[in-house]
Amino acid sequence: MEDVLTENPPPSRFFQEDLNNFASPPEHPLPSPFIVFSNPKPDLPLQPSLLIIAVSSPSLHIFHCLPSKTLIGTLIIPEVPFSGNTIEPSLQDKSCNIYSLSNNNSILLVSVQLPVSPERANLVSRVLIGQDIVPERVIILDSIQSRNFRGRLSPDETLAAKLETSSEKKAATSRLNLNYFPSGSVIDGLSASLLSRCQLKNIRGTLVVSWPEFDPSVVRFVGALLKNIVPGLDIASVDKDMEKYSSRTGLKRDDSDLYT
Repeated sequence: MEDVLTENPPPSRFFQEDLNNFASPPEHPLPSPFIVFSNPKPDLPLQPSLLIIAVSSPSLHIFHCLPSKTLIGTLIIPEVPFSGNTIEPSLQDKSCNIYSLSNNNSILLVSVQLPVSPERANLVSRVLIGQDIVPERVIILDSIQSRNFRGRLSPDETLAAKLETSSEKKAATSRLNLNYFPSGSVIDGLSASLLSRCQLKNIRGTLVVSWPEFDPSVVRFVGALLKNIVPGLDIASVDKDMEKYSSRTGLKRDDSDLYT
């Protein structure tokens, strides 16, 4: 009797090129993120003394309201479409604009208003830190995600904490007076990648996370924090626009009741 398990299979009725038609086409890698500068011939790399990166809603709101900033560039992520974006910068745009607070680009701001997938976070971090921009110090502003926090988060209580690189911990001055992010809680996504990039490049880096994610109290806290870091920062317009922020984020702020 023939052994059906070891017997050679009959020849295929298809040619090899026909079989290839059933195979999935090879996936082409996505182009890498890159920065388009307003100056067509910038003196790269930019070497600011301070780079502040806004990821959270309160910090994005503050950056948007600052009057004394100059748009110097935009980070492009090829897979994120431009459709729906306005000509003038808007909080509703899916964009990542880079601003300068000084004529010599010594202080740079980055507003991350577009989604960055976990798979692309490392590439985006490389572009923002250590490639075209080589800062002396980096501060990242993000929100605490309830799913990653070990403990109870009250929607009526403002909470802020920090994580630091080794270089920041060794610094003798200008460190932020905040408690450390509690052990057992997790930071992920772009903010974690940015802080890891600072650690890798031996750059002073601090990640500040706050809660609730949408609340005027956090806007005031972040504004005061930035004023302490950059004393000359004009945040008066932020207070004037607070009512608009409250109305725009009111529905989202009520969602925080789910996290109690």
